[in-house]
Amino acid sequence: MGQKVSRTDFEWVYTEEPHASRRKIILEKYPQIKKLFGHDPNFKWIAGAMVLTQILALFVVKDLSWSWLIVAAYCFGGIINHSLMLAVHEISHNLAFGHSRPMHNRILGFICNLPIGLPMSISFKKYHLEHHRYQGDEAIDTDIPTLLEARLFDTTFGKFLWVCLQPFFYIFRPLVINPKPPTRLEIINTIVQLTFNALIVYFLGWKPLAYLLIGSILAMGLHPVAGHFISEHYMFAKGFETYSYYGPLNWITFNVGYHNEHHDFPAVPGSRLPEVKRIAPEFYETMPQHTSWSRVLYDFIMDPAVGPYARVKRRQRGLAS
Repeated sequence: MGQKVSRTDFEWVYTEEPHASRRKIILEKYPQIKKLFGHDPNFKWIAGAMVLTQILALFVVKDLSWSWLIVAAYCFGGIINHSLMLAVHEISHNLAFGHSRPMHNRILGFICNLPIGLPMSISFKKYHLEHHRYQGDEAIDTDIPTLLEARLFDTTFGKFLWVCLQPFFYIFRPLVINPKPPTRLEIINTIVQLTFNALIVYFLGWKPLAYLLIGSILAMGLHPVAGHFISEHYMFAKGFETYSYYGPLNWITFNVGYHNEHHDFPAVPGSRLPEVKRIAPEFYETMPQHTSWSRVLYDFIMDPAVGPYARVKRRQRGLAS
């Protein structure tokens, strides 16, 4: 089973999440960062091109053997689908069309969701914005593993399994930690997605749909691009709860690696986050950061000091200490 993790509890803190206060300090020193706020007019074309690429790929994979289909899903389709998940992340902040056109953002979210195979764009927004506002909250932030996850997957082999099973935890954890009734837009999202899936099966067969679903699942687990799930908030250095990554995979993930910058300024689109770091380098270059998402996955699995417990948590107001 491998070495057992050395932590036996989460890192409980009694301070506010750090990003709001840092945002205020940075804006006082560099008010020009406000000029970076707003939507990215090029985003919709980039995201749309990825959706079109996946649709065209369906006509190729329908004739592949199952073994080659899985290879294609892991090495190609899954990467695009993961990028589309991060496109949905951008859209959740209304960075595609701006806050003045919320339905344009939601509709583009439906479109970007199509190759992913599972309806998630509206549900993601509902929970993700709370992750920003209540980072670390024990009852609201569904990005944090449950106590059961931390206890079950507390060995080297257990952490390996946990990484492989990440997509299922991301799907089902919100239903356990912070369940919410479905909204009208979530129902529409589901109907649109299931209709698209049914059309794929009707016209092209089951293999193209399997290519999309397998790619989405594999690229959320033991996959280099999935390293950002762990790199963003797992505590690799005591006292730091958010980490940035400045490597090349940012090119295909809408700069989600600039994660301290993103949490400090969620109104800045991913394409402009490097400019935030350039304007205010002293706030970001001195903090612990990651250089490789693959290395993050390796260290998370092999280092006994890191595991599902390695997260900063805060008591929800009103709950007993």
